[in-house]
Amino acid sequence: MSTTRLLRRKPVDTLIAEAGGTGAGHLRRSIGLWQLSAIGIGATVGTGIFFVLTTSVPEAGPAVVLSFVIAAVTAGLTALCYAELASAIPVAGSSYSYAYATMGELVAFGVGICLLMEYGVSASAIAVTWGQYLNQFADLAFGLHLPAALTAPPGEDGIFNLPAVVLVALVTVLLIRGVGESAKVNAVMVSIKLVILVLFVAIGLTGFHAGNFTPFAPEGWGGVQTAASTIFFSFIGLDAVSTAGEEVREPRRTLPLAILISLTVVTLLYIAVAVTAIGAQPWQRFEGQEAGLAQILQDVTGQSWPALVFAGGAIVSIFSITLVVIYGQTRILYAMGRDGLLPRPFTRVSPRTGTPVWNTVVVGAAVALLAAVFPLRLLADMTSMGTLVAFTAVSVGIIVLRRTRPDLPRGFKVPFYPVTPVLSAGFCVYLVTKLHRDTFVAFAIALALAAVLYFAYSAKHSRLATPTPGNRPTGADTP
Repeated sequence: MSTTRLLRRKPVDTLIAEAGGTGAGHLRRSIGLWQLSAIGIGATVGTGIFFVLTTSVPEAGPAVVLSFVIAAVTAGLTALCYAELASAIPVAGSSYSYAYATMGELVAFGVGICLLMEYGVSASAIAVTWGQYLNQFADLAFGLHLPAALTAPPGEDGIFNLPAVVLVALVTVLLIRGVGESAKVNAVMVSIKLVILVLFVAIGLTGFHAGNFTPFAPEGWGGVQTAASTIFFSFIGLDAVSTAGEEVREPRRTLPLAILISLTVVTLLYIAVAVTAIGAQPWQRFEGQEAGLAQILQDVTGQSWPALVFAGGAIVSIFSITLVVIYGQTRILYAMGRDGLLPRPFTRVSPRTGTPVWNTVVVGAAVALLAAVFPLRLLADMTSMGTLVAFTAVSVGIIVLRRTRPDLPRGFKVPFYPVTPVLSAGFCVYLVTKLHRDTFVAFAIALALAAVLYFAYSAKHSRLATPTPGNRPTGADTP
């Protein structure tokens, strides 16, 4: 296969034209600014904050606050890059579509596989923790304690995570009913989530002890770096905004605004929760702690009601996160199927609900399987790996698109170009190098399987292989 075929790019005008279609077979534009911002916040706040402290604090100690700052800076730089690309190419598919327009088909396919890890695997990791908070709520409210074998993360006393499977099934049904309805439900859930986390900060600060921050970095700078790589998992939802590019009203204005609103809310809330949690509980107690934030409230107040309220809020919050992340995954598969890189069923859209039903069912089944049987840490690290690689592609894509299509209308431009995208890519690569070794092994296996799929099916069925007049690929060096 020639290098030219591997590097063929999908014209930006074609991507935008396809996204502008209406009627059967096309997604519907039904999402406004605040609903879209709620999607970004809903996919991000809580994605990791409800459980990531139990794995990252033992790695970094109180200096985990610095780990959050490092992860936030990386996410912030990348969010600016996403804002520009989303305003210039307002289509479904997120960084997969951006890579297809800027770096070529093979790179785009690889990014698509990374997004499968980012969204599909992260949805599994999120769903795993639902059982822990469900158990906490049932214990506090009714004195019931579900068996750990069916509620704890696999590999941590758990064997089969039944609540995770139930959660994914409920989310799948809601998404099949329609994106407008799902967005409204999500907006309500996000409001509840924000209230619950603000409640945690307000109550947790009453038990704040400055002495808990000494020693500040017991595991040294290496621990801070490792924790930052794990914590980055908590910022993955910011790019979920861009997966809705074809279902947003006034996308060139709405997409970048929603990304920046989501980033601001997420960063401020995460750092506040981390500082409060460390101040309220010695760092040594975080390791292996189930439903950790709810337990902190119970310990601080000596009463069960704050923990009960928080556990209930966490149940709602995790439902919201799972909903948005699975939604994002289905839209990426839809974009890949439309380009011919995945089989035709992935392009089917229900004429009644305007949703890709087949994608939703397939993603739901895969997410439920992973959540039911795979260890939580591996799921979290695989998500971070996929996210960081996809974010790097977006940062590079900004530079490529500025050079190849300087005339393209943009609703937002990255400040301090080209420093910002270069720093964004550099931070992402830096965090990748700090992930655990077994994550690289799993990532290599995933890429090998992806290569088999691409050369056996996708390269032959790509729509760019038999282009129409409006869908002719651009070569590696053709603007």
